[in-house]
Amino acid sequence: MPCPYNEGKETRLSDKIGEVIEASTGQFVAECYKLHSPPPLGGLVKTSEGEIEIYGVVCNASTESVDPGRRPIARGKDEASEEGVYRQNPQLSKLLRSTFDTLVVGHCKGEGTSPLHYLPPRPPRVHSFVHSCPQEEVRRFTQSLDFLNILLAARINSVDEIVSACLRQASSAHPDRHAFLVKAGKELAILLGYELNRLNAILRRIKQ
Repeated sequence: MPCPYNEGKETRLSDKIGEVIEASTGQFVAECYKLHSPPPLGGLVKTSEGEIEIYGVVCNASTESVDPGRRPIARGKDEASEEGVYRQNPQLSKLLRSTFDTLVVGHCKGEGTSPLHYLPPRPPRVHSFVHSCPQEEVRRFTQSLDFLNILLAARINSVDEIVSACLRQASSAHPDRHAFLVKAGKELAILLGYELNRLNAILRRIKQ
């Protein structure tokens, strides 16, 4: 049975936002097809490895020169707007690139009927397409909060900000946003019962 969230790769061009350029079992980096257009912090995205659909939460984004040894220089001294900088320097779209990092939080096997909230057996392939997840897919993936274990244990900077952003993003996909956040708060209380300062900081952020 095909994964219930797989809508057919040939029909998902509209939500294709980037391409994997670096991958490991627990993380992958993607380059955006459109400059300055990464998905939001905490957003749910997906890619694949064969028949396995791999889900990730966006944990960082950046825009930089395609040449690591050459930093961009200021070009807008005589321009009235930032858009004018790009109009007068059309080559910038070829000299810059936007990328985003994700933490893998689950996957869906071809024969499965629901997402599995643990790491996949293999990382995605480099050059695999990355898609933004529509609201219905976000809702179904986050009905279970088991993925929070992976996020909270991630050894990256500002992990609590990412957890908070993820829950805020996911809440908008649920019919009762408040009920979802209450459920998430209870799950966090179980997982962070001995880290009250950390728990309270996340709870304050998801209410905003």
